[in-house]
Amino acid sequence: MHERSSVVELANSLKRELNRYSPGGKLPSSRALVDRYRVSPVTVSRALARLAAEGLVVTRPGAGAFRAPARTAAAPPGDTSWQEVALSADAATELVPRSVDATGVLVTLAAPPPGVIEFNGGYLHPSLQPEQAMAAALARAGRRPGAWGRPPIDGLPELRDWFARGIGDTWTAAEVLVTAGGQSALTTALRALAPPGAPVLVESPTYPGMLAIARAAGLRPVPVPVDPDGVRPELLAAAFRASGARVFVCQPLFQNPTGAVLSPARRPEVLRIAREAGAFIVEDDFVRRLVHEDAGPLPGPLAADDPDGVVVHVCSLTKATSPSLRVGVLAARGPVLERLRAIHVVDTFFVPRPFQEAALELVGSAAWNRHLRSVSAALKTRRDTLTTALRTELPEPALPHIPSGGYHLWLRLPDGTDEQAVVSAALRAGVAVAPGRPYFSAEPPAAHLRLSFAAVAGPGEITEGVRRLRTAWDETPG
Repeated sequence: MHERSSVVELANSLKRELNRYSPGGKLPSSRALVDRYRVSPVTVSRALARLAAEGLVVTRPGAGAFRAPARTAAAPPGDTSWQEVALSADAATELVPRSVDATGVLVTLAAPPPGVIEFNGGYLHPSLQPEQAMAAALARAGRRPGAWGRPPIDGLPELRDWFARGIGDTWTAAEVLVTAGGQSALTTALRALAPPGAPVLVESPTYPGMLAIARAAGLRPVPVPVDPDGVRPELLAAAFRASGARVFVCQPLFQNPTGAVLSPARRPEVLRIAREAGAFIVEDDFVRRLVHEDAGPLPGPLAADDPDGVVVHVCSLTKATSPSLRVGVLAARGPVLERLRAIHVVDTFFVPRPFQEAALELVGSAAWNRHLRSVSAALKTRRDTLTTALRTELPEPALPHIPSGGYHLWLRLPDGTDEQAVVSAALRAGVAVAPGRPYFSAEPPAAHLRLSFAAVAGPGEITEGVRRLRTAWDETPG
């Protein structure tokens, strides 16, 4: 049995038996629990630690584990109604409200109920994560001298150098800042580049987490439509002229949610348009390491073609590893780098050194490239399985583009479809999907769904998930 499930099962068994002991009463010794439940001493230790964290057990070194004293009655709740006045008193004078709708972000972060197939996840399923390689890297990192010391503010030089080489041959470690993942890097970039109340150009549709960042910073997202070849340059130029924006946020490679790749013809156009507008491009290169096996050569980052400091580059290890390995970078050239550094330092000081050391150990190991190859093959299989299942079982939604990278498909629903009704019916049928509305900063042109194939257990679960989605579709009025 997997060690993690053994710990949970033992903890639940001990929890059921706690009523046999009076408060303060001593539980059986660890050795007795090992013999009774036929588990390892490590499993017993971890199970007791879980109960201690829940306040049910007290452990005393050398003495054993004891049932925790009875909890005192909860104090009556306070009166927080005054906060409604305090939080809204100055709202009339705000250029952009500070309250933020995080619904679109929470959809991909919240764990679905038991038994529900997760087509709305934003990270690799545990079976796709390099758990053993990460554990080994963390163990090696912990043995490094000074692993728990204070790191350089900008990040470990070797890690910055590794990221710089991935951006382009002309980039150096001196132009890279290590951040706590991509979301943190985007937050720093938008705060650095635009004042509250300013417009910021965004792709339409785009990543809800980025829209939430912009609104939390008091910015006004202005949509620029995307087609299968990426953002449309003529509309980008028109948006710069109409809005006066000085920032454009984009995902040139396997854009979220459409999967579009900015075409070779459009790349220099986008750079030229931004340069002529005196604007920055924030390039969110979020899934370069989740390319599918059949993708062929990838275009380099936009930053690789930009010697003039137009592009502020963001990338991360998180999507290709684990949601908990939050290590990413900001890369920029010119005076803007100092502003990015100042905001990064004020907000976070630095990324914890053990995480940086572990990331460096991971990407420097032979297991890293093996992992990327394995994920590349698995994602292609999952994409093909989902595409085939949709065309066979659920042909009504249009599938305009099948990407060769990333972890999701973007479906356009027939005109007149009630998007939220489909999402709700799907959840009742046992499958969680992401609605399209949060991906648009203005009124959407049509109803959409985003289906992720990375967070599910495997191809069999994908097929079952589409079958459940078919059931939900048939139950939806219209």
